[in-house]
Amino acid sequence: MEMGRHIDALERAGLDFVDAAEKAGFDAQVPTCPEWTVRELVHHVGYVHRWAAAYVRDARTTVLSDEEEEIAVGPMPPDEDLIDWFQTGHTSLVDLLRTAPPSTPCWHFLPADSPLGFWARRQAHETTIHRADLQGAIGDIAGVDADLGIDGIDELLMGFYGTRGGRLRCDRPCTLAVHVTDGARAEGPHSWTVTMSAKGASLSRGASTATDCTLRGAASDLYLALWNRRTTSDLDVDGDVSVLGVWRERATIRWT
Repeated sequence: MEMGRHIDALERAGLDFVDAAEKAGFDAQVPTCPEWTVRELVHHVGYVHRWAAAYVRDARTTVLSDEEEEIAVGPMPPDEDLIDWFQTGHTSLVDLLRTAPPSTPCWHFLPADSPLGFWARRQAHETTIHRADLQGAIGDIAGVDADLGIDGIDELLMGFYGTRGGRLRCDRPCTLAVHVTDGARAEGPHSWTVTMSAKGASLSRGASTATDCTLRGAASDLYLALWNRRTTSDLDVDGDVSVLGVWRERATIRWT
């Protein structure tokens, strides 16, 4: 998925994020992030947008210190200014990603074709998933198109867990296969294999011939399900459902 489409997705997700936040109200709890209120989630995503922008804007190739990060993000605003604060950071990040030279060097933490491409992709999915969180606080969560869903599944599996598989441990070895059933014309892989063990997980693109559990569904549904933003009860699950349960319980990405 090309960088320009990631930036477009980031822009759309930010607009929908604001709409959902305003409808929910800042004191509402977020069911898919039960430790956070809407206010805290707006703080988080607005913080992340400013943090990401600092690396691109300054072509920063090393990790910001805590003090530098605090300066880059600035103070949290009062409630009456919170939406404007979020929109300012979101718009600035979108504009920055659209105008920065493609060869901009900057620090990034997952494999990518380019540093700038990493930040466009990561912030597109960061904002889309948290948009889903806020929509879940007020009603139904909107899906995503097949291209973005496939791309997001691949980032989650091959990016986060492909490099941090040690976080995903299982007492007994087991294998989960994931198959997207739509988006035939979409770019990218349509199947992945996750092998979990006591030492962690190994992941690969493509279907395995021997799996304990297979999860099939539309790209949008699988994207939200693998990020634990929707149920899997209406998806096609074949084999040992406890393997999917291991994923649901232990596959978490934390802001640390």
